[in-house]
Amino acid sequence: MKLLEEIQLGSLTLKNKMAMSAMTRSRADNNGVVGDMTVEYYTQRASAGLIFTEAIRISDEATGSPLTPGIFRNEQIEAWKKVTKAVHDHGGIIIAQLWHTGRVGHSIDRNGKLPLAPSKVAIQGMQHFTSQGLKNYETPQEINIAEIEQTIKDYGQAAKNAIEAGFDGVELHAANGYLPSQFLAESSNQRTDKYGGSIPNKTRFVIEVMQELINAVGGEKVGIKISPFHPYGDMILDNPLGTYTHLIDELNKLDFAYVELMRRSPYFPSPSHYPANDEIELFGSMIQQTVIANAGYDRASAEAELENGVAGLVSFGSLFLANPDLPKRFEKNTALNEPDRATMFGGAEQGYTDYPFLKE
Repeated sequence: MKLLEEIQLGSLTLKNKMAMSAMTRSRADNNGVVGDMTVEYYTQRASAGLIFTEAIRISDEATGSPLTPGIFRNEQIEAWKKVTKAVHDHGGIIIAQLWHTGRVGHSIDRNGKLPLAPSKVAIQGMQHFTSQGLKNYETPQEINIAEIEQTIKDYGQAAKNAIEAGFDGVELHAANGYLPSQFLAESSNQRTDKYGGSIPNKTRFVIEVMQELINAVGGEKVGIKISPFHPYGDMILDNPLGTYTHLIDELNKLDFAYVELMRRSPYFPSPSHYPANDEIELFGSMIQQTVIANAGYDRASAEAELENGVAGLVSFGSLFLANPDLPKRFEKNTALNEPDRATMFGGAEQGYTDYPFLKE
């Protein structure tokens, strides 16, 4: 199986082409510090060729949801060191996904402060999970130029913190409607300054953050996740093909390791004016870095994707959540555990570290 073959990614040699994608699990404490359960959770999945952590907040300002981890305070960094050491001791490779939620947040969990976003436009048609239950989204504050510049620096410092914590690299979370993708979409970005209006202006923030990450830790340790046609978070682009083609053209000018390219979800259908093309086929061939295909793959479709030759790896979410030994199950073509959706976000060991391994 191609999925079980070794591959080189930047400076990393991966034992297989199966990555565990980032999945929010909401098991950190109120200070964004992960504990022993999280050490066990990632260690159990060290047979993945590559582990992406759940999204990790780059700063206090980046906070969106309760019980999500950070990497901007010493106690957070020290806690992550236990995770990375355990994963490495079990032969795994682990990358920190860096996160700023932008308007995907609520003042309840931000000490009363409204979230920052490209423009004062609230998310429509969804509610936000807060420490006090589901709430309607608030209208965010418009982030000013000084705050944008500070946020870019925060990304760079978070990347340095991640390397200090023992991570093998960092990934910019520029998908799923969070701050970087908010700059790309007209539904969230109505600015008229250098970060809004034209497609080059709307892509500027993502490119500047990527350059900051590359400068901070070296391009061989940097990647990015994008979701061109995924409208989650009320992300509606007037010209998604033009916007992402330009973004990829600009990313191709930078020296970094990979692009994790997320396909649209059947649960969140794209607007009618979006192209019907498969994202991996359409955008993957434009990307000069290694492509990691993401979202909705099973054993057969992932193997077929690698056979197509555009993607170098495939990342799996809920399959890795429910099957800590997923590579072995794929190798033996055995039955899979079903993920328990009720325990995905928050809680304790149930639905986190208690999924069974294959019996020897």
